[in-house]
Amino acid sequence: MTNPVLIEVLRGAIVESAHRGSVAVFDGDGKPVWEIGDTAKPVFPRSAVKAIQALPLVESGAADAYGFGNRELALACASHSGEPAHVDLARSMLAKAGLDGSALECGTHWPSNHDAEIALARAGGSPNALHNNCSGKHSGFLCTCVHAGIAHRGYVKPGHGLQDMVRDAMQSVTGAVHGEDQRAIDGCSIPTYAVPLRSFALGFARMATTSGFGPERAKAAKRLLSACMAEPFFVSGSGREDVALMEAAPGRIFTKGGAEGVHCAAIPELGLGIALKCDDGAGRAGEAMVAAVLAKLLRADEALAAKLLELANTPIENRNGAKVGALRPTATLK
Repeated sequence: MTNPVLIEVLRGAIVESAHRGSVAVFDGDGKPVWEIGDTAKPVFPRSAVKAIQALPLVESGAADAYGFGNRELALACASHSGEPAHVDLARSMLAKAGLDGSALECGTHWPSNHDAEIALARAGGSPNALHNNCSGKHSGFLCTCVHAGIAHRGYVKPGHGLQDMVRDAMQSVTGAVHGEDQRAIDGCSIPTYAVPLRSFALGFARMATTSGFGPERAKAAKRLLSACMAEPFFVSGSGREDVALMEAAPGRIFTKGGAEGVHCAAIPELGLGIALKCDDGAGRAGEAMVAAVLAKLLRADEALAAKLLELANTPIENRNGAKVGALRPTATLK
């Protein structure tokens, strides 16, 4: 099955490039509300599912034991930009469990935020694992290990007790088997599993509605999504799409991007979960897709829909700052 073109890239009035993709929107009872393309095809969700992966942090009691509030929980679900506030908060989370950045096994890269990168370089510094965009998630993993009495070394590896907890949460919430034959390794070294795109849409619908969850999981799911919506900067970073989308409708939209053009989202007031994939992995197209999908689903609120459509129709500028084109959703998304 060939997925349809969902985003066109214009230079002037001419289509210069096009991005195909698939979209799944489900409700908490497992009913498909809107599907585009091949939503049964397995995809790796990458970082888009961090809110589900953070469930053991709350369910184990670790979050309460270490006094974590919205900011810490948001960072545990984050792909942050490595800005000082992100790095400091990850360091603080680890310290509460008696650890420091040397315990992280996520690897090292420079901050993705340009200002933070330049400031670090000018100060003569070099990046460490705390600057990794996944350090908040990994700090949550380590805190879970310490609180649960699980030896934390090797916590990123398949078969480690922590990764078993994360896999079990993913399977339970999405309803999809996460088996060895579907497993690969993510950029931050933890296992990632390719399962049908529609399973992630169902998973986030269930996170939003708590449909089928027991009391503890329902409380944990609500707490994590609420934290992310309350503190979107700590989920992402300055000037980024997830922040813009969640700030467009405070407390009404949850969204989380992942690598290779994957996005997951939830609209609690409608009880809907969303998952989408840009086939060619382009981040710019995935961001435009999720904004357009949210605009359509929230079209009853005309002012909000207009804000979201503005984010979906991203301008392209030349080196002089002049607008020379734009990304635009196709009729399939409208």
